[in-house]
Amino acid sequence: MQSGEVVRRTAWTLLDDLHGKRQQTLKKVNKQEILHGVTEEYRNRRLSAIMRYARENCPFYRSLPAGEELTDFPSMTKGDFLAHYEDIISDCYRDKRDKLHRFTTSGSTGTPFTVLANDDKLMRVNMNFMSVMELNGFRLGMKRGEFRAWIKGKNTISEMRSFVNNLEMIDISNMSDTSIRGIFDRIIRERIQVLVAYSSAIGALVDYAERTGMELPDWDVEMIFTMGEALPKAVREKAGVLFGINPVLSYGNNENGFIAVSLGEDDDYTVDLYNFYVEILKMDSDEPAEEGELGRIVVTDYYNRAFPMIRYDTGDTGKCRYITGENGRVRQKLTEIYGRQGSLIRNTKGEPLSIHVFMNNLLRFEGMIRQGKCIQLDEKKYLLQLNAEIGAQVKEDEVVASYRAYLGDDAEIEVEYVDQIPIQQSGKTMVCEQKCRKYLS
Repeated sequence: MQSGEVVRRTAWTLLDDLHGKRQQTLKKVNKQEILHGVTEEYRNRRLSAIMRYARENCPFYRSLPAGEELTDFPSMTKGDFLAHYEDIISDCYRDKRDKLHRFTTSGSTGTPFTVLANDDKLMRVNMNFMSVMELNGFRLGMKRGEFRAWIKGKNTISEMRSFVNNLEMIDISNMSDTSIRGIFDRIIRERIQVLVAYSSAIGALVDYAERTGMELPDWDVEMIFTMGEALPKAVREKAGVLFGINPVLSYGNNENGFIAVSLGEDDDYTVDLYNFYVEILKMDSDEPAEEGELGRIVVTDYYNRAFPMIRYDTGDTGKCRYITGENGRVRQKLTEIYGRQGSLIRNTKGEPLSIHVFMNNLLRFEGMIRQGKCIQLDEKKYLLQLNAEIGAQVKEDEVVASYRAYLGDDAEIEVEYVDQIPIQQSGKTMVCEQKCRKYLS
């Protein structure tokens, strides 16, 4: 435990004590509800409250046909929210925009989007983040290293904010071996305790450490928190062996916060039902998907009063299951997260393939291929981009055959060799991308 950690935790606690311990109380309840689930009464009450508020205060929701059920509201994509942006802003906050908070997506995999939020929603986002972290061993005040493609003047934070939050900005714009070695050196030198990164960045660290036989005698890291694309189980297990830490899996977005998180050794994602109502809807309609069926992840945010988001189609796809305890409390788990529809590849029969397929397949060619990306151009046409290891002899026929086993025997696969698979501004690296018009329409 570092002294800076203790000082920051003490200061935060004392300050919150002066304000009635509101954040501490909220965080405690949030953690309990994630762990033990919520009652149906709570879910119905929160849904009714946000739907009633939206109809009373937002022009867009007032314009919808009358109805008190969630199904009376349409599912809405990012584009839909942008098209009706002004009419979704609450009348209560319309003239107070300069006092609202802004949650902005980078637009790296879609359209840039800024969601306005009131003070209470901001506090809940912060406590939601602390809750999912603390449930996995985080202690307030620990030194964090956040991995992103940091761009000065765009998404960097001030030195003061960095100091207050005990946060180090770790740039991953370049993930060459030299850069990765520098990242490891900085983690050790700065005594960083928590790594917060997209899964692809953690995968790159694991790959480098394994290839080079790197040892970490002065490693202060106690927690690895992954975001974005799913982390392959094999990479998670390797991280546990190499770093002595089993990475935490999380699912969320900038617009709402962290929606689900893994707990302990569980590979599933436990949904935060305290803050969100999460539906899995069929791929081609607003009908609910069956339990275990692939569908669109649609989120209703209970607490944003400035910009109510009811039935927000996140663009992600996945599967879920429900667990009802003896006490009647409900828990929901995302058993599979396939990623955005723009990265959801289908085989030649039109069947969706998990992003895990492409991540795990690459693991078979360690030492030969550093990066790979499969792009679907048409129903049966694919482009396979390969970034080969320096000096490696790529067994192209073997690589293509491994992909064809998933894509289909009749898949037409073109191979293109590249120097690097670009890292998105957000810090994500895409291992697959959908460009077939039929599946994007």
